[in-house]
Amino acid sequence: MKQPKVSIGLINPKSPDNVHAVMRAAGNFRVDSVFYTGSRYPRALRLNPNAPDMSRKVSENIPLTQVESLLAAVAEGMKIVCVEFAENATPLPGYVHPHDVFYIFGPEDGTIDQAIIDVADAVVYVPTVGCMNLSASVNVLLYDRLIKSAKRYDSQALILQSRDTNNTVKVRVTESETLSES
Repeated sequence: MKQPKVSIGLINPKSPDNVHAVMRAAGNFRVDSVFYTGSRYPRALRLNPNAPDMSRKVSENIPLTQVESLLAAVAEGMKIVCVEFAENATPLPGYVHPHDVFYIFGPEDGTIDQAIIDVADAVVYVPTVGCMNLSASVNVLLYDRLIKSAKRYDSQALILQSRDTNNTVKVRVTESETLSES
């Protein structure tokens, strides 16, 4: 089975902290590319050039591209999935993610335009009380995609590869646990 293609589109994000956290999530959950529209994010970076970059090394090879239109950035064959509190949207827990997908998220202080919602293949929402922060929504959606995927990871190899260099903790394995695995 071919590797899935996953992209994220952000509509006019305003906070460098949120965009950098989205980039970190993109790296952690193996997203191919992130696109954004609008001028608020670049302006915020210019006004605060010393803002900490929380994206980390995990996302350094993922392109972050400013575009005029997110719909024009959708690659052929990708499904468009909007993440929005919208009437008649599908709750995320019951949603089956497409193989190749372009997820679109609205701005921190607004909503996705109806014209984009109308061309989406699906609209999903995270069933919370109130709306979540942009980067939190991206993390929840990508985690949901991961746990519903058929791909499984060797936990020991993933932990050794992914954990911070300052983390050397281990869970003590008892003799009875070792015997039950045999």
